[in-house]
Amino acid sequence: MRLVVVSAGLSVPSSTRLLGDRLAAATAAQTPADVQVVELRDLAVEIAHNFTNGFPGRALADAFDAVTAADGLIVVTPVFSASYSGLFKSFFDTLSVSDPEALAGKPVLIAATGGTARHSLVLDHALRPLFSYLKAVVVPTGVYAASEDWGAEGLDGRVERAAGELAALTAGLSAARPGPTRDSFEEVTPFEERLAALRPTG
Repeated sequence: MRLVVVSAGLSVPSSTRLLGDRLAAATAAQTPADVQVVELRDLAVEIAHNFTNGFPGRALADAFDAVTAADGLIVVTPVFSASYSGLFKSFFDTLSVSDPEALAGKPVLIAATGGTARHSLVLDHALRPLFSYLKAVVVPTGVYAASEDWGAEGLDGRVERAAGELAALTAGLSAARPGPTRDSFEEVTPFEERLAALRPTG
């Protein structure tokens, strides 16, 4: 499984990156995964240039390729003005311009960090609609971590639950689906024959 973490954290160290790492480790513990992290902080200049010239730089193009080829995504953003960060949105804007189908059908685990639990609605009011619009398959459990959540019991439970859902969804979508065979269809009786069987005889 190719698992890509997209982190929009700006500081070093970053709680956003830390949450992404914890989610990736929990997912990899449930299904074998090669994990790659895309740090949007390092791509900020190339993202801005992509808006003005329409062409991704080498590092941004590599990030696009990694996300497009991934079997599953973990996306994590800090909260700015009750929503995802501009850098986070800009990355997925430029990705969708480059390839409108890049995330179609792809399992995505959404997560966010913020200073207060009051911003937890960002998951369902901003992130989930964005990735639904991009045709991704968003796992049911999103993970929000406020400052007071680090070290608290509830965060570990949410991380494990979301990681399990991503692992299961990725495994389910990547499993080979055999094509239909002749024996897999029920035999259909033509309508005329069924009607004739109802007519009185004799």
